[in-house]
Amino acid sequence: PIGSVLITKNFVIPAWVGYDIGCGLIAVKLSAQDKKINLIELITKNADKTYSAVNKAVPMGMGETNTSEAISEETKKEFAQLINDFSKNLYNKEILNYIKNASIKHLGTLGGGNHFIELSHHNNELWLVIHSGSRGIGHKVAQKYMIKAAGSENNYEKTFPLSIDSQLGKEYLNVLSFGLRFALLNRIEIANRVIMAVENVLKIKLSSKLWTNKNHNHAILEKSQYIHRKGATPAKKGERGIIPANMRDGSYLVEGKGNPKFLYSSSHGAGRALSRTQAKKEISMEEFKKTMEGITGTISQKTLDEAPRAYKDINKVMEAQEDSIKIL
Repeated sequence: PIGSVLITKNFVIPAWVGYDIGCGLIAVKLSAQDKKINLIELITKNADKTYSAVNKAVPMGMGETNTSEAISEETKKEFAQLINDFSKNLYNKEILNYIKNASIKHLGTLGGGNHFIELSHHNNELWLVIHSGSRGIGHKVAQKYMIKAAGSENNYEKTFPLSIDSQLGKEYLNVLSFGLRFALLNRIEIANRVIMAVENVLKIKLSSKLWTNKNHNHAILEKSQYIHRKGATPAKKGERGIIPANMRDGSYLVEGKGNPKFLYSSSHGAGRALSRTQAKKEISMEEFKKTMEGITGTISQKTLDEAPRAYKDINKVMEAQEDSIKIL
């Protein structure tokens, strides 16, 4: 289930991490280099232009990819380092070839479903929040290892442990490490594109500071145990996190309290109140438009299943985990 945290010793379980290895969020604090500029006022005035520019700058949607030429040189260098590090550990040749040839075009792309780019403000500060993962590459490789762990193409999403001392276990841990780093690199490339798009529209220079990167599909080695989180955010004491609500209410920036009862974790978002099919049946375009008044976003038939009412009340969700996190 989405929102599960499970701990193992000496074993790792691909299905407990799921498909989008490294899926997560970054929060970036933005400020105008010219301190006289009221950035919130300026971006609010240019909301429609900014929205269009970001849409053009970042490929979005299921299966959307990038051309290699469009990816920044810095990201390409980082990607080459990732491949180099991956090939130093135990790997499957077919997987290495696939990663080498297929994954670069996924960098700087958002994906579909509940993945998003958000520009929002709080106390006169501008924030960029991005939710995306390791894209098609993470999905394909994760599926291959779930099938390998199960030894069959039937019911491979169930619990099939891999010993960390086995060939498959070592290969999977290598794939996991690659996926986590690749997903972060993807989010950083998206952030850089968004910042450039905003600068071009507003005709100003921005300073940016990465506030946190938090992924919520992983298995992390801590104190000789593997904490598997599938749709759950780490919340160790003092650890920064991001919990999004929906496309109307923005995101909460939080700090972990390090609660062992919660296995040092929090939710990774409000969670759905309606399935995608239910949302499309129950929510009208009229209601969707009305609830999104004052916000510039993708309000269309295609995104009806992402309407605010499709999600649980974020305030109740935050109350339910107040022993695990503090809202900043």
